[in-house]
Amino acid sequence: MRRDYGRTIPAEWQAMSKVFAALGDEHRQRIVLLFEDGERLNVGQIAEVSTLARSTVSHHLKTLREAQVLCSEKVGKEVFFWVNKAFLEDCLSRVLGYLQESV
Repeated sequence: MRRDYGRTIPAEWQAMSKVFAALGDEHRQRIVLLFEDGERLNVGQIAEVSTLARSTVSHHLKTLREAQVLCSEKVGKEVFFWVNKAFLEDCLSRVLGYLQESV
């Protein structure tokens, strides 16, 4: 029997929904693509190679962090960000699992 997801999505998909919303913006996609494996970058480093103002980069980083796409750590006065690889792998595995089982 098919469930009616027209009004809400399953609880296990809530985190994925935030990831997709965060990555739905082209600027945020470009920010994520800046990171190399294991690399940590701060706002200034990202703003240097971006066409966006530092304040706009900060806003996008906040959105990505809240969606758990990026992790962050404050070191002194700087906040460093890195890709939350394990979380993203889990989210995307769930999507692939759903597609393989249900569609």
